[in-house]
Amino acid sequence: MLNGKTAVVTGSTSGIGLGIARALAADGADILLNGFGDAAEIEALRRQLSSEYGCQVAYCGADMTKAADIERMIETANRELGKIDIVVNNAGIQHTAPVQEFPVDRWDAVIAINLTAPFLITRAVLGQMLGRDWGRIINIASVHGQVASVDKSAYVASKHGIMGFTKAVALETATTGVTCNAICPGWVLTPLVQKQIDALAEREGLSNEDASVKLLGEKQPSQSFTSPEQLGALAVYLCSDAACNVRGVGLPVDGGWLAQ
Repeated sequence: MLNGKTAVVTGSTSGIGLGIARALAADGADILLNGFGDAAEIEALRRQLSSEYGCQVAYCGADMTKAADIERMIETANRELGKIDIVVNNAGIQHTAPVQEFPVDRWDAVIAINLTAPFLITRAVLGQMLGRDWGRIINIASVHGQVASVDKSAYVASKHGIMGFTKAVALETATTGVTCNAICPGWVLTPLVQKQIDALAEREGLSNEDASVKLLGEKQPSQSFTSPEQLGALAVYLCSDAACNVRGVGLPVDGGWLAQ
């Protein structure tokens, strides 16, 4: 149980991040949410999570491309929750284009959010975690941290980078009570992926079910999506005492994608 622990989860107002935040809150942790969206809807979500799980829930809309915003988020978490025990670096973006056509500003944004932000956050919180000799850093990588796909050079580079960063932090903290690991999802059924399914169905005149099968069939042998709730359960495991010697790994949740 994570009673008495606090967690910062970036990109947690929807999708994977929200699924992880819910799971950590359900296990007793206080939570700082982060992400974009309608202010009233986010406030309603904050209140709902606090009421449902009986925990403190704070919010900071920090932009992960801005170092000053990240610093403000850390300050908010320390002030409102008292400390930071768990960090889940989940916020991420994607852009697709061939390398020769890839916009430099999109490359910079992908690297900033997917790779530089986790570095800045980890750098900011690691001292207090080491001071208490307990901490959990969980980086949401991707199967693209281990394999590549065409037209995704920035995303693949950022996710390979976060895997290397995860291993480096794990080695630097190996004799302490702080662990650093990554989760590497394949296709996860989030609102953004559902939009891709809907677009594919409309474009090719398919049913929603057939569009899902076609999307999954390209990469994911299980032919089924991972859910945010399943990733949340894995994050809770990585925060448990049972995982205290799990260090520097990238755990695939990909329906067999990497087994091919």
